[in-house]
Amino acid sequence: MALLAVSKTRSVDAIRAAVAAGQLAFGENYLQEALDKIDALADQPDIDWHFIGPIQSNKTRQIASAFAWVHSVDRLKIARRLSEQRPPGLSPLNICLQVNINNEQSKSGCHPDELPALVESIGALPQLSLRGLMAIPDPEQPEAGLRASFRALANRLQQLKADYPTAGPLDTLSMGMSGDLELAIAEGATWVRVGTDLFGARPPKS
Repeated sequence: MALLAVSKTRSVDAIRAAVAAGQLAFGENYLQEALDKIDALADQPDIDWHFIGPIQSNKTRQIASAFAWVHSVDRLKIARRLSEQRPPGLSPLNICLQVNINNEQSKSGCHPDELPALVESIGALPQLSLRGLMAIPDPEQPEAGLRASFRALANRLQQLKADYPTAGPLDTLSMGMSGDLELAIAEGATWVRVGTDLFGARPPKS
């Protein structure tokens, strides 16, 4: 299990302090904010930058160039653009498919039933490495519901790996945040996305 420090809205100095403590994987939601930080921290080449926010088609070129991981791919069009726009000198872009595991209208992500077709198509794209699945379960669920959601995602990944053995490593479950990471880890999370517990509460919006 690996820790992804969610650094959206956090300062460059806060990220530098985390790097000094040994943290090297950082997740960003907002592209322009992330690009500014990547530039400011260009002297830290060991940082792995992960994009974890919703993806607009007009932002794929910059995402494909600047990040090592993308956790929030939810449709084939976006995956194709990332593949086409990944600079050839870089290693394949690691991607996770974002799944709307509880079918919430307010959340991004593909429906679980769409996964087989997406895995089959995206697994054939060059310049991408299909690593696994990401989900943000409904936080209003009771603990049993959260656990069931994480387990359902883990079961989906195992089935996809069995059905599409050449689609990619399919070795990654990006699930769990500050409020539910213990449950996610118990159900097989390989990345947990933690912001508040690392950096403290975010200041209120002005």
